[in-house]
Amino acid sequence: MNLKQNIRKTSITLTNTQTSKSVKEDRGKLLKKRIFTTGFYSLVLMLIIYFTLPYTILSFPSLLEYSTLVSLFIFLIVLLFRYFSILVMAYLYINNYTFNRKEGFYPFVSIIVPVYNEGKVIEHSVGSLLSIDYSNYEIIVVNDGSTDNTYEVAKKMVGYKKGKYGDVKISVINKPNGGKAKALNAGISFSKAEIVLCMDGDSQLSEDCIRTAVRHFVDPSIGAVAGNVKVQNRRKFFTDLQALEYIEGLNMARAAQSFMRLVNIIPGPIGLFRRKAIEDAGYYSSDTFAEDADLTLKILAHGWKIFYEPRAISYTEAPEKLHQLLKQRYRWTRGILQAIRKHKKLLVNPTINFGDTFILWTMVYEALIWPAMNIFSNLFFIFAALFYGFSSLIFFWWAGLALLDMSTALYCIAVEKEEIRLIPYAIVYRMFFVLTIDICKAMSTVEEFLGFEMQWGKLERIGLKPIAE
Repeated sequence: MNLKQNIRKTSITLTNTQTSKSVKEDRGKLLKKRIFTTGFYSLVLMLIIYFTLPYTILSFPSLLEYSTLVSLFIFLIVLLFRYFSILVMAYLYINNYTFNRKEGFYPFVSIIVPVYNEGKVIEHSVGSLLSIDYSNYEIIVVNDGSTDNTYEVAKKMVGYKKGKYGDVKISVINKPNGGKAKALNAGISFSKAEIVLCMDGDSQLSEDCIRTAVRHFVDPSIGAVAGNVKVQNRRKFFTDLQALEYIEGLNMARAAQSFMRLVNIIPGPIGLFRRKAIEDAGYYSSDTFAEDADLTLKILAHGWKIFYEPRAISYTEAPEKLHQLLKQRYRWTRGILQAIRKHKKLLVNPTINFGDTFILWTMVYEALIWPAMNIFSNLFFIFAALFYGFSSLIFFWWAGLALLDMSTALYCIAVEKEEIRLIPYAIVYRMFFVLTIDICKAMSTVEEFLGFEMQWGKLERIGLKPIAE
């Protein structure tokens, strides 16, 4: 019998890393308590405004007009500071990255592919991994109790398949459904590699993703490397907007964080981890809806540094319809809030890990403070402009923000050598797309605060062809 066809069966015992509570809180009492607390503070605030407003020197219309101008000025200052601080750090990182080359380090890498009902795309996804420009890796597919033909399709690929530099071993683990976190833990436990690459079942990796990312592990302080996620199914309004968002809103921020070696979220579609860092962090946990953010924070809390590699690209399928996009962002927001709450002790005690505290506060700002500021400033400005006589400023306000977004988009697209046709989307990016996402974030925050139940939700895949490099 050909040894290449000899497939061994391995029994893996997994430890559930999900935090368990000995006593569960009564959800009804908790909900009533939160509603009462919110109502009480709102009533106190309204009473303060009601009794102090008559003592103000200005009239109410004048007060509203001046407060509008001051509020918008403050909002503009915060916006510009946020934009240019991220832009400058991203530029410094890219400048350093361009002249910093590291070669000659090629450790064995295990690619972990967790799949659940990915029958339409699993063959293309795994098949694309065989063309990776790296000579020392294996592929481990973890079927997480799929109800379609995913396991049957994956099982046909088991064995040694021809890769770019020789045969690549493909293994399949079949386990009962338990969620993505437990599926990834199963693959990591099965692997014996020093470096593991975790991805999504519907993603497709660029040929040089491992070679460009794994070189950073020469530095013993690097615990993980975050990859560059790009939208594959473009040429539609919402997917093109998401393509611009990934380039401008996510990758630029990740590059700025990488300048400090403090990337806050390793994306699910591509992340490389040092096994020791994952072991220190206690593997993935399934007690949040953002296991990627949770693991990232745990790795940072244990003193590891996290880098961003822009050339380690993963192409992913983005939601094509508005309701699908909002469901995705609803889950992301609540998952991030759950991760923040799980690590809340680091918010008030920077002596534990200052880097983690800094990252947590930036996540609080992006998830809680900034969406509320953006929604309020837009509504407040429109109301004041329509009722107090400077409605002509609306156009200049929106045009100024659109110009800022177009300039940033031009820089980001030039850096990543992306499609120039995405730049015009910046005209509606902030006034429509970002505002819609922020409203979704605000609603998600309210539901998370009130303790509403939520389900994972899964994007229906259409099945895309492999990326032509």
